[in-house]
Amino acid sequence: MFRKVLVSALLVLGAASAAFAQSPKIEVAGLFGYTLADGVSGDPFKSTDGNTYNRIDPKDSMSVGLSVGYFVAPSVQFGFLWRRQPTSLEISGTTVKNLADLNIDGYHVFAAFHLGDADGKVRLYLLGGAGVTHYGGFSFPTTTGTKSVSGNMIFSSTWGAGMKIYPSPRVGVQAGVQWTPTYIKSDAAGWWCDPWFGCYVVGDAQYSSQIEFVGGITFRF
Repeated sequence: MFRKVLVSALLVLGAASAAFAQSPKIEVAGLFGYTLADGVSGDPFKSTDGNTYNRIDPKDSMSVGLSVGYFVAPSVQFGFLWRRQPTSLEISGTTVKNLADLNIDGYHVFAAFHLGDADGKVRLYLLGGAGVTHYGGFSFPTTTGTKSVSGNMIFSSTWGAGMKIYPSPRVGVQAGVQWTPTYIKSDAAGWWCDPWFGCYVVGDAQYSSQIEFVGGITFRF
């Protein structure tokens, strides 16, 4: 009895392996979406225009991107993801003012877990990745002339979930949501004391987050 079960299991695994060997393993997707973005707050700053500002945020805007992935197993995919949000910076406080235009680029390697058969018409996926977010440089006018700020690249993670639909073996569409938090700074939030390590300042971390509703067209090879 055990031998029959073992043989049957091996046959099933062999058939699954053969099917996976014939399935497309490379996916290249062109992505587009809409990104909800937020920035960080800081100490109040009195500007020469008479207003006080204490916050800076990227504005919500459209985004584009590209994803390349390789299936190392029927449900596991590793790949690289790039996406760009062309946006503008907005400072706020006693009033709201548009500061400058800039691009926010994300470069992340990712691992994605897929539910369903490798050759299924519909598959759900969960995604997690790590890489960097690049805030592009920009210039803005002041009362003393034009001031330029150089770009900055910061480590970030990215997390997502969604659905892929394959109307044909080689072409599919996908839709999902992706969250990319980027650590910017920490503000002192108070003191914490204990009998072993003494007292130290506790920080309140601030992240610039991007929540992207994304869709795309996928080509399989």
